[in-house]
Amino acid sequence: MTGHDPQELEAVVDGLMDGLVADLKRLTAIPSIAFPGYPPEPVREAHDVMVRLLRGAGVDTTEDLILPGTAPVITGHIPPPAPRDPTVLLYAHYDVQPPGDASLWRSPPFEPTETEDGLGLRARGVADCKANLIVHLGALRAFGGRPPTGVRIAFEGQEEYGSPFDDYPPTDPARFDCDAMVIADTGNLRPGTPTLTTALRGVAELTVEVRTLRDAVHSGEYGGAAPDALLALVQALATLHDARGDVAVEGLRREPWDGTAYTDEEFRTLGGVLDGMPLVGTGGLGERLWSGPALTVTGVDAPSVDQGASAVVPYARAKLNLRVHPRQDPDEAMRALVRHLEAQRPFGIPLTVTPGDAGPGFEARTGGPAYRAATVALRRAWGSEPVHAATGGSIPLVNGLARAVPGAEVLLFGAEDNMSGLHGPNERVLYSELRAAVLAEAVFLSEYAAAYRSGGRGSGA
Repeated sequence: MTGHDPQELEAVVDGLMDGLVADLKRLTAIPSIAFPGYPPEPVREAHDVMVRLLRGAGVDTTEDLILPGTAPVITGHIPPPAPRDPTVLLYAHYDVQPPGDASLWRSPPFEPTETEDGLGLRARGVADCKANLIVHLGALRAFGGRPPTGVRIAFEGQEEYGSPFDDYPPTDPARFDCDAMVIADTGNLRPGTPTLTTALRGVAELTVEVRTLRDAVHSGEYGGAAPDALLALVQALATLHDARGDVAVEGLRREPWDGTAYTDEEFRTLGGVLDGMPLVGTGGLGERLWSGPALTVTGVDAPSVDQGASAVVPYARAKLNLRVHPRQDPDEAMRALVRHLEAQRPFGIPLTVTPGDAGPGFEARTGGPAYRAATVALRRAWGSEPVHAATGGSIPLVNGLARAVPGAEVLLFGAEDNMSGLHGPNERVLYSELRAAVLAEAVFLSEYAAAYRSGGRGSGA
């Protein structure tokens, strides 16, 4: 590739697609699950494949960042063509979620299979996040390994389970020095709708438990006066939401969402909401999903229905997952939830509340040169005006990278879409989305470099 004209880039990307799809199939055939209890060899195999692919795409020197208790992070660097040119960091991860119940898959999860309509590829991890690794490779290949910006690589190997890498970048900022970052662990709101993710909710977890008796006692002999731990727990959990389904914990931030969101019908389909079931809460879906809090009971320890005896329950415990506004401190939100629960005395019974982990949300700056270049690039690749959306999920590393390089613009886009079945059975990526994401990243690099050459300033990292 000798020029950076968008039409020429488009032709080059189209010529690369067969090879990129072949590499994606090769990569998704590797069960690189970095969870305890799974063999480490496939994770290492995926790492080695990615290193070879990167070197073939122009990243001549790569280095493993080895941190305790996690898979290697692949790092690499292509210097900018000239000192005034900017540098862009490219992030994705090569590990995947476990496949879950194999009987729910239409084809074996680690045998990449074309979808029945021929429009995409099905496999575990194909969308989250191996297609996005291929997007980065494709963008580098589009320039013959000599992109118009400098490039830094950070490909993680244990994102799905979590790792110390989330907090590492601020301790080694030179390794991640850049002017902009493309965090390719997100995608479009729906297929064909180019989407820049501009906000991520924060997250906090805690447990609440009740202990009332030394042991279970006969419900006929003691029920009616003996304090029932499970009833007390249920009573306390019921105070977390009001009658409309809105979170009723004082001190949790909520604001209207001014971006694009799902329609109710889309959300019902995506969430598998049963016919006749209402959507809970009030306000727009964007506010309920992204710019307001959400509280979910993710687990309960209590006697099961099948094994329940006719006895007053002496002990019960629940785990809660709290999602918070992108700009709210998750520790502050955790404290608000703890205060609320500790103030409850169902039937006069105290609760024991134990805070767990917390991770911050993120809100990207918009309007800078990288954001403007990305807007042009997504418009070119998908043929329509990009929208901005958010995700209720959390990517703690984004905050670590933003703290390491506070002046860098952070862009979140990629090849997956919110109908890809991420983390579920029959995960898929559409070839059209993959192709558009590769083109978008290539055009972005070209547009961003041109903006700097016409008067901007890069770090020359």
